[in-house]
Order: sequence, then C-alpha cells, then structure tokens
Amino acid sequence: MPRVAICAPSTPMTRADAAIVAALAEAEFPAVELHFHPQCFESEGHFAGSDEVRLAAFLECANDPAFDAVWFARGGYGACRIAEEAVAKLDHAAQDKQYLGYSDAGYLLGALYREKIGRPVHAPMPNDIRRVGGEAAVRRALGYLNGAREGLEPSLDRHPTVAFNLITLAMLCGTRLMPRLANHVVLVEEVSEHLYAIDRLFFHLTAHLGGIAGLRLGRVSDVPENDRPFGSDAEAIARDWCARHAIAYLGDADIGHDADNKIVPFGLAGREQGQ
Repeated sequence: MPRVAICAPSTPMTRADAAIVAALAEAEFPAVELHFHPQCFESEGHFAGSDEVRLAAFLECANDPAFDAVWFARGGYGACRIAEEAVAKLDHAAQDKQYLGYSDAGYLLGALYREKIGRPVHAPMPNDIRRVGGEAAVRRALGYLNGAREGLEPSLDRHPTVAFNLITLAMLCGTRLMPRLANHVVLVEEVSEHLYAIDRLFFHLTAHLGGIAGLRLGRVSDVPENDRPFGSDAEAIARDWCARHAIAYLGDADIGHDADNKIVPFGLAGREQGQ
C-alpha cells in the first residue's frame, strides 16, 4: 500500500478541497493512503506558512521512512525560497521516495533531480481538484502512485526527459538548483504570461540548454491580451529560439496548467509499463 505524504512548499490549499481529494482516493484508490500534513492549510501572507514552517513540513514528509512518496499540494510561488536548504537537509529515507508536482514545485523537483535524490515526477497535484475536469487530473496522479502508467506523456522515449513550467526552469538557470540536462528531452509549458514574456523567457532559457536532445512545447494557456499584437505565437517563438541555439524542436507535449496535464517521470524512471 503506497503511503503518500502531502505538503505545501508554496501556497496553501483548503481543507474542503483536501477532503474531496481524500474521499476520491478512498473510493477509487483504496490501496493509496494519503496523509495531508497540517501545514498544507497554514497561511502567512502569500505562502502556506513561513519559509521555516514550509521547510520543516517538507523535511518531515521526505525524511519519514513511513512514507513512499511526497505529493506537493499546489503551486503558486514559494518553493524556490526553501529548495536549497531543503535538499541539503534530506537524509537516507528521502532517497527511496517519489516526489510529485509541477509548476512552482519544479524548483524542488529540479533540485532533487540535480542531487540524484529520490524520483522526481511532473504530475498533477491535489489542488487541481479545483479545475474544470480536475477529478481526472487527480485520478491520473493517484493511478500513477498506485502503479498505473496510462497517464504518462505520450512522447516519452529512450531519452531521459524532464518537464517544467517555462518560467520556473528559466529561473533555475544559473543557480545551484539547476539540474544537468545534457542529452535530455526538455518539456516546457506556461500559463498567464504575455507572448513577449514567453519570448523573453526563451531568450534566457535556450542560452542555458546547450547539449540537450531536444525541446517540446506543452500548452501555453490563458495568455493575456497585450496593447498590441506580438506577431508570433508560442510555437513560433519556441522554434525561433531553438533554431538560434541549434536545439532540436521536437513538437508539442501533452502537459500544461490544466486537467489534461500528463505525467513525466524525470530521467527514465517509471516507464517500466506502457513504454
């Protein structure tokens, strides 16, 4: 029976939403045992508690040998503020776990992958229950935790792969959290950014991705309307910056800030079935 600890390194979720996720898991995935850390419901300004509170909760979950996985409650912003100290304080129990999340959780996933700690996985989070069709997203993650592989992103192949929110990966570049991505296929997606900001992010990111096997673009959604048309869509932007840096543009990816967001185990992990 997989025992899963849920904490919130960024922003909080509500007890009501947690109850819906817990009920869904109990009804449809009885073999998956969920434990919501009380910190998930803390609130201090923007965050799910202070940096110290969020760090302590993550370490409690990751360093507890009773848990098989750590599932991040939601994104938002905040994980980067604790990620470096978090990975430095993980012990041997943290090595055996899966870590699931996306968006702002990518700071921790990237840091864990860099340090070869556990098995980071881009996957839906509990707070996705709030989305239209969000139950399907939560089921996809619960199924993966229970051993199913039907929810994997369909382009996964023999190459090691990672998946990130575009701004998260761009912000990781040049920091001590940035994983080494040579020979990887890199999947990126974005939400709620102007197209000129997407262009600016690709300008920075592609300069740091030399040696990757290629890039795929997930969904770029909820793009705000600017005071003038940018002149290129997200795919054209990605293709242009990939061409400038001799990066192979490999097409689209089925990831994004939506209920259809598919699962991407970092590296080659988790592809034993269905690949």
